Amino acid sequence: MNMDFLKRPSIPEDAVQYQLFLVRPDPSDAEAHERFLQQILQNILAEIAPLLVQYIWQHQAFNLRYHPEKGDVPAHLGGVTQFGDNVEDEWFIVYLLKHITRTFSDVAAVVYDNDGQFILIEAAEHLPKWLDPDSSENRVFLFRGELHILPNRTRSGEVGWPRNSVPAVAQALELLHSHTGSCLAKQPIRSALARRLEGYPDKIQQNFHRAHCYVPAGIAVVLSTRPDLISPAVSAFYLRDPVDLQACRTFRKFPPDTRVMTSVKFTHCLYAQLLQQSFVPDRRSGFTLPARSHPQYRAHELGMKLAHGFEILCSKSGPSSSEKEASVSSNPLWPGFLNSLKKNGYFKSELEGSVRYKDLMTSAESFFRQSVTSTHCLDIQNPGQEVMNVLEDASYSLEELKSQETHLPPEDSDAWLDISHQELERLLEERGGRGVSDGTCKTPLPDEELQEEEAGYSLIAVTKGMKSFINATSSHEGAEIPRSCLAEPFSFDPDAVTSALDRLLGSKDDELDSDDFEEEDDDDDNEGNDVNDDEEVQNGESQEQASAEALDNLRKYMDEMDQELQSTHIGKSFTQNNRASNKADASKSSSSASRSELEEEIQPLDVDLNLVSNLLESLASQAGLAGPASNLLQSLGIHIPPDADQS
Repeated sequence: MNMDFLKRPSIPEDAVQYQLFLVRPDPSDAEAHERFLQQILQNILAEIAPLLVQYIWQHQAFNLRYHPEKGDVPAHLGGVTQFGDNVEDEWFIVYLLKHITRTFSDVAAVVYDNDGQFILIEAAEHLPKWLDPDSSENRVFLFRGELHILPNRTRSGEVGWPRNSVPAVAQALELLHSHTGSCLAKQPIRSALARRLEGYPDKIQQNFHRAHCYVPAGIAVVLSTRPDLISPAVSAFYLRDPVDLQACRTFRKFPPDTRVMTSVKFTHCLYAQLLQQSFVPDRRSGFTLPARSHPQYRAHELGMKLAHGFEILCSKSGPSSSEKEASVSSNPLWPGFLNSLKKNGYFKSELEGSVRYKDLMTSAESFFRQSVTSTHCLDIQNPGQEVMNVLEDASYSLEELKSQETHLPPEDSDAWLDISHQELERLLEERGGRGVSDGTCKTPLPDEELQEEEAGYSLIAVTKGMKSFINATSSHEGAEIPRSCLAEPFSFDPDAVTSALDRLLGSKDDELDSDDFEEEDDDDDNEGNDVNDDEEVQNGESQEQASAEALDNLRKYMDEMDQELQSTHIGKSFTQNNRASNKADASKSSSSASRSELEEEIQPLDVDLNLVSNLLESLASQAGLAGPASNLLQSLGIHIPPDADQS
């Protein structure tokens, strides 16, 4: 197998990499190709700017820049974003790429992280068996707003690419363009990805949390102008060390005596990080907190933590410079990007020079700086210097800020921080692929309906699922869960059962592949050396006779094994059906029963009953915790109701 994909540079664990390729590039003129990609870059940024100017990234923003041709990778637009602890940033980028490829039909996108093609993980239950991390290299694309996978070519003339080799990017793009319909992923795979991205772009606003914070006036001014600077401030506090806290003994940039109440916009991840950390400020800092019973205790605590984060940022900032203005105004892409924004109605008919126009221009410059001029090096961006630049340019009145305290918007409820047991079960079921086949989330059942459902629960599903699991064919990579288990209603085929019994009892002339009869086979071979050549015509009859003898030997072997086990206590550990138990009791009570009569009373075990009994005993021993029995049943899609008998 081609292992060229191992040469790909490693990606940090909390980062996502993305590339945008032209489906039909023109390699003959490299300069014209670069100009075309740069023009597409301007158009793409202007298209997604309304979505991103108000977005708050956890660590790094979505960024694109031109990458020249290198090796077998053609020239393209690409970038890397570190999303830190907020994995939702990664999936928002996937939504952006789908939006870009839907709007620009001649562009195909590739996205991956340290796990490889992570978007396939969402549809793992629906992927073809041949598709694995080795065979997915250069096969998975977002094209025209949908997921496309290059099919596996098993014969010459078929559309696709052999799974045992990795196509070059140019070869994959050519196949994607010429056979778009054949490369379109199956509907269940696309539906699984759509469920993960459900809610965008409205989900951007839903992921925000607005809270009141008692912060120094400078921080209130900075966040009113640049809400995105909340992210590096929270990260600075969240990842602080004793050296960082030395700057917080005396607050020089944000003194506590200038504190005002203001409304701060967080993301859910940033708010949780800031709220959940316990911290006691240095007594020399001047920050004091009211009693925990105070109605504004949380606002004071959040403001104190934010003040420490911003003070740490500014203490790490370098000397003041004018690189901020130069990086935007002197960039050759800025004029075209600004014109594209005006054509798309970004400024909403605002007069140039108005307050609203200036706010929109500031947001556009910030977005352009983060998405175009930024590189993969975190040190290029200096958030502390950004804060200082905003403070230098802003003019504010402490009295005016205090007067605004009575007009603050209400806080958002933080009930989303607490999750009930039922909600957790529902989320786990959704992530496990159950209860969402129709694309909607099931609402929790009332107590009455839940009791009826548990009362009518049939353990037939347990035995059927376990048998499907045991009979499934697995490989050296591990056991595979049958995809169709419990997907179809239970059916009974009497012909198949009769045929199986006939083969077991020997009424059909079937050969056995058992090693238990090697000695008999060797004896037959030795005897066959003395057979005359003219007896070869009767080979069919001899095979039938050998099969019958093998079956007789098997019956004798099983009878002898049963007689041996009768003298042990192994049989008592299994459950037999009532009829077999009654017969056994009757045979034991008869003192005149002969050995042959006892042999006739040996009955087969109730396999299904023993299977269910052992599984239930294992579940009971887990005491509601995770264990082998519950994990196996959950993976088979079987949910056992809680044990109502606490004894």
